[in-house]
Amino acid sequence: MNEDVKQQIHEKYERELQRGERFWPDSIFKDAIMALALFIVLILLATFVGVHDSPKADPSDTSYIPRPEWYFLFLFKFLALYGQIPVLGKIEWIATALIPGIAIGILTLLPFIDKSPRRYYAKRALPLGIMGILVWGMVWLTLLADYPTVAPDGSSTPGILQAIAGIVIPLLAYIAFTVMAYTLKERAPHGILLTALGAGALMAGFSLLSMILYPLPAKETAEHPTSLVDRITAGQDLYSIHCLECHGEDGAVKVIEGVAGLEGTVISPISSRDVLYTLNDASLGEIIAYGRPDLGMPPFGKAYNPEGLTRAEIDYIIAFMRHTWDDRYEMPKIQPLFPPLAPNEVPSYEVHITPIVKRYCLSCHRPGKDSNDYFMDTYENILNSGDNGDMNVIAGDENSFLLQVIQGKPILNPDGSEAIGVMPPSGTLKPDVIEVFRRWVLMGMPRTAEEAATLTWPTP
Repeated sequence: MNEDVKQQIHEKYERELQRGERFWPDSIFKDAIMALALFIVLILLATFVGVHDSPKADPSDTSYIPRPEWYFLFLFKFLALYGQIPVLGKIEWIATALIPGIAIGILTLLPFIDKSPRRYYAKRALPLGIMGILVWGMVWLTLLADYPTVAPDGSSTPGILQAIAGIVIPLLAYIAFTVMAYTLKERAPHGILLTALGAGALMAGFSLLSMILYPLPAKETAEHPTSLVDRITAGQDLYSIHCLECHGEDGAVKVIEGVAGLEGTVISPISSRDVLYTLNDASLGEIIAYGRPDLGMPPFGKAYNPEGLTRAEIDYIIAFMRHTWDDRYEMPKIQPLFPPLAPNEVPSYEVHITPIVKRYCLSCHRPGKDSNDYFMDTYENILNSGDNGDMNVIAGDENSFLLQVIQGKPILNPDGSEAIGVMPPSGTLKPDVIEVFRRWVLMGMPRTAEEAATLTWPTP
């Protein structure tokens, strides 16, 4: 830097210093205006966009796949692509620590490395080109973060295309920039600009090619209850599957009956005030999650049972218990379990039987339970499974085993002993539920609502 340039910079500095603004109130006022604008933006986003509904985080859920926040997705993708380049191998620490560390170090030392006083864009081609390709690469790596590096057929082509776009092309561009800066001299800015534009276009092209040829796989979106009514309904369904067998539909069971290994076990009615008034939600959640081994109750939390309940599902069961049995809570209006039958209507499996089975039967009649191998988790199993074969449900037969046991008539062996007890073992089904099963079996067990609509229940 010659003396004339130094003098020009010094004079400009003095002019700006005299014309400059004070920290108070000028800078503080600007900061306050910007903070207010950001606050208004946040209020508007919270009001009209909101936060995506999702269940509570469950540390015991090992199926959860963690992902970084969006502003770190480019590094996340860089690490994935780094392993796609054979010559680099898969030494993760180079991609996760060394390369980002070098980049941060260069940014930190940049004021000491670049001492040029020039601020015109044409005079800053090299740093602008490097930073432009860096930012452009970060954008495309972020966009590619959700795209897999391996195709469904096992091909590594998508990973190769993405690695070319996000690593190879930027690296070659940086080398070209440096060579031009020290060889082309005055023509370097034009060469660097054209090279940057070309490299950016190639990066976008390879990225888009990978996206088009290997699109995102369809995501399975699991719906979860959001309203109180939905949480209570979900809790009732979960209670019916996991708890009803021992505690009964109304939670009033004092002595367990009909459950192998727990016959005669004395328990506290979980719908009583002694339980609901003395245990808060956290205590109920711990009992459900950790179980009561001394009373034969297994743990239901995922931390102790991989097939168990998530934290959110346990909360749904507690919500059902509170609003159903705790008289300190008001029960909201809940939709009926199934659409009420019209006088001549024939029920179907999809519309009527499925919710009834889920509520009253799956607690015992599902794989892994001792129920004479009679499972009710699918339409085919209801018709064909079980040790008694096709005697369980016979189209048009009032003496089908299923119809007899739900009406309080046990199935007896030839010697008079009980072969199949009444169902459910604790409590009885409501008359409208029994009527649905009767009509369904007697009219041929229609599967869909369309099939049922072609049939008519005879008028008495």
